[in-house]
Amino acid sequence: MQQIGGLLVLLGAGSFVLNMLNMEFRLLSWIDTWGPTVSLIIKIALIVVGAALWLAGNKASDGDEGQAQE
Repeated sequence: MQQIGGLLVLLGAGSFVLNMLNMEFRLLSWIDTWGPTVSLIIKIALIVVGAALWLAGNKASDGDEGQAQE
């Protein structure tokens, strides 16, 4: 889950920054067809969901290490 979360954060943040430079990832270029407000909401959602997945994966891996040590 950490890898997927990290990828979502990277894509969302990168898309947000690239949009300010009038560029976009080809993978996420379809988001801009719905308008700037919806596009911004989707990019922020990618960052938030990705961070949540990354944190959940981080906590899960910490729990697994604790069980292995016991």
